[in-house]
Amino acid sequence: MSEYVRTYRGLEIYPLVYPHIPRGAVGSYDHGAGFDAAVRICRRGTNDTLTASRVFRVPHRAPFGEAGKARKASSDYAERLIDGQVDGQSVRDL
Repeated sequence: MSEYVRTYRGLEIYPLVYPHIPRGAVGSYDHGAGFDAAVRICRRGTNDTLTASRVFRVPHRAPFGEAGKARKASSDYAERLIDGQVDGQSVRDL
């Protein structure tokens, strides 16, 4: 699986998508149960080193039905966070 990275207003956005129900004892995932999403937002220094990073869970009432929808919601949520449109959350400390 390749890592998906994009930048928005100088910050790196890493969508994090994972099965809603953790892996069972037999080692398989129930993808039919849907997916949850989070986003990691990072700032890089002038010498391309990671200077700060935070993970934010994407609030959603029910699991996303498809991984692609969870990834899209993660990216959209990151942009809203960076733009200061999410009450109680901020990326100013990055």
